[in-house]
Amino acid sequence: MTARLAAAFGALAAPLAAAAAEVEVEAAWARASAGPARAGAAYVALVNRGPDAALVAVETPIAERAELHAHVMDGDVARMRRLEEVALPAGGRVAFAPGGLHVMLSGLAAPLVEGAEFPLTLRFADGDSRTVAVRVGGVAADSPPPDRGAGTR
Repeated sequence: MTARLAAAFGALAAPLAAAAAEVEVEAAWARASAGPARAGAAYVALVNRGPDAALVAVETPIAERAELHAHVMDGDVARMRRLEEVALPAGGRVAFAPGGLHVMLSGLAAPLVEGAEFPLTLRFADGDSRTVAVRVGGVAADSPPPDRGAGTR
């Protein structure tokens, strides 16, 4: 590759690299497991202070699989659908919440316990990644548990 071509690729990649770096995580949380459940869900609120970006994958060591999912209505039935990516528009906020966007956790190594935390790695389209601490709330929680002073940004 010539130096000129390398410089051109570098100039194109710079704005993309900055995209995910400007995405802030306001909250990362999950509900405690109901009994010995082997599946669960995690939620995050993402604020994009930069150009358009996309979340393309999630990972955690506490589950065999972590996938981006959404609830969609099929007639009168709500179904989960796996997503390849979640768009994060420039200047926008995307909230994962019960009944909507969520991180599906399948094959949990152990039930999620209220008060515990686990790591969740967010992978972005530009190749950037960020690991956040997910706080576990009660089994019927509908919002993040109170912050105990640990940041998730």
